[in-house]
Amino acid sequence: MRKPCVAVVDDDSDFASYLKAFLLVRGYEARCYTRGAEMLASLKQTEPPDVVLLDVMMPGLDGMATLRAIKSMRQETEVIMVSGRNHASTIVEAVQLGAADYLVKSDHPEGLEEIALDVAIKNAIEKTRLVTELGELRQLADDEHQSGLGNGEKMRRIATVIEQVADSDVTVLIRGESGVGKELVARAIHDRSTRRNRSFVKVNCAALPAELLESELFGHTRGAFTGADTTRIGKFEQADGGTLMLDEIGEMKPALQAKMLHVLQDGEFTKLGSNKRIEVDVRVVAVTNRDLEQMLSSGEFRKDLYYRLKVIEILVPPLRERRDEIPTLTDYFIDRYSKKYNRPMGSISDALRQLFQQYDWQGNVRELENMIKRVIILQDEGLAIREIQRHRHRKAAASAVVTAQPPVVALPVTAGFVIPAGSATRGFSYQSELPGTASGADDAGRSLGSVARTAALKAERAAIEQALRLVNWNRRKAAVNLGVSYKTLLNRIKWCGISRV
Repeated sequence: MRKPCVAVVDDDSDFASYLKAFLLVRGYEARCYTRGAEMLASLKQTEPPDVVLLDVMMPGLDGMATLRAIKSMRQETEVIMVSGRNHASTIVEAVQLGAADYLVKSDHPEGLEEIALDVAIKNAIEKTRLVTELGELRQLADDEHQSGLGNGEKMRRIATVIEQVADSDVTVLIRGESGVGKELVARAIHDRSTRRNRSFVKVNCAALPAELLESELFGHTRGAFTGADTTRIGKFEQADGGTLMLDEIGEMKPALQAKMLHVLQDGEFTKLGSNKRIEVDVRVVAVTNRDLEQMLSSGEFRKDLYYRLKVIEILVPPLRERRDEIPTLTDYFIDRYSKKYNRPMGSISDALRQLFQQYDWQGNVRELENMIKRVIILQDEGLAIREIQRHRHRKAAASAVVTAQPPVVALPVTAGFVIPAGSATRGFSYQSELPGTASGADDAGRSLGSVARTAALKAERAAIEQALRLVNWNRRKAAVNLGVSYKTLLNRIKWCGISRV
C-alpha cells in the first residue's frame, strides 16, 4: 500500500521544513508548497494528497481563499488549517468552508502541539479512507443492482426512468409479475436519490393482517390494543428522511388505504392509541403484481390512493420478454453465489445455457437465481437440466389434457344439454372404452353430470397416455411429470384400461 500523502502549504520555510520532518518520521509522504496558487496548480496535474496542512496567513492567495478553491476543485480533500491567530471568527469561517480541523501555532516552529497535529492528521486520513471506501461500496452496489436488474434494451429504458425520477420526491408505482426484480428497481431509485444516506425501509403489506399492518406502519402506544405492552415506532418513523417501500400494496385493506392516503397528502399521521400528530419526510415507492385497475372496478382499491401512488409508473417486464438478458444474469448469479458459498464454478455448459434461453421462467429472475443457487451448492448442473425437462413434461401433459377434451356441439334446445361432438356416431356408449360408464341406447336420457364425468375420464386417459409416451412408458417418470404418486398412477392406468401396445 502507498504511503498517505500530506501536502504542506506555508510561506514560512522554517515551519514548512519542521512539518516535513515531522511527517517523514511518521511514515507519511510530504509535499511542500510556499503559495496557495502553487498548491492549486499541482492539484490539477498530480494525484491529490490525502490531507493538506494549510497556513491561514499567506501572501497572494491567502489560506481561506485557497481552502475555498480546494473544496471547489475536490470536495473530498481533507484540509487542516494551521494559523498563528486564534480568532473565533476565523475558526468558524474555516469550518463552514469545510476544514477538517484548525490548529494554532506559536511564534517558534516547535510551538505547534505535536500530539494534536498527529491526531488531526490521522483523523483526516481515516476520514479520507472511509469516504473512498464508501464511494467504492456504492459503486459496487450500483453495479450489483444493475446486474441484478439486467442490461437488456427494456431494462435500460427502465434504468433511464430511474435516473430521471431518482432525485425527485414523487411517489413511484412499480408493477410486474412476481420475481421480475421490482424491489431492485425500488432500491435503485433510493440509491440514486438524495436520500441515499438515509434509511430504505421495506414493508410487506401481504404478510400481516390489517390491524397488525397499521401498527407496523404507524406504530402504537402502550395499551393501544391487547398485547401492546410498550410504545413502538412504526416504519414511517423509521424511514423519516429516507424511502419507504410498500411491497404488495394491492393487499392493503380499504380502511387502511384511507389512512395511507392521508399520510401521502399531509406528511403526518397518528400512532394507534394516540392523538398526537407526527410529521415525517418519507418518499414512498409502492410495488404490486396485482391488477389494480380491476380492483378499482370491484371497489377493493381506492381511486384517490391509486392516482396518488401512480405519479410515476414503472412496469417491469417478465424474463420471458427479456431473453437477451438471460446470459448476463446467469453469469452474474454464478459469480455472485460461487463467491458467497465458496463453491468455485467457472461456467455452465452450452446445453444448459440453451435450455435457459428456451425456458419460460414463470418465476422470472427469482426462479433463475434460485436454480443457479442449487446448481452451485450441489455442484450439479444436471439438476437444472432435469428440473427444466420435468417442467416441459408437465406443460406437455397439461396441454394434452386440454387438447384431449373433445369439442362440444349443441343439441336442439329441447334436448337441454350438450354432448361431445362425434358421440352420436358411436351411439354415445363408452362401456367398451372406459369402466364405470353407462351403456345403452337411451343416452339422451343421461344426466349432464354423467356426460361430464365421461368426458373427464376420456381426457384423463388421454393425458396419461401422452405422459407415458413422452417417457417411453417409464411409469415412475410419468408419475413425477404428472405430479401424482407412483401408486396413484398405477391405479389410474388400471382404471382407465390403458395397456402398452
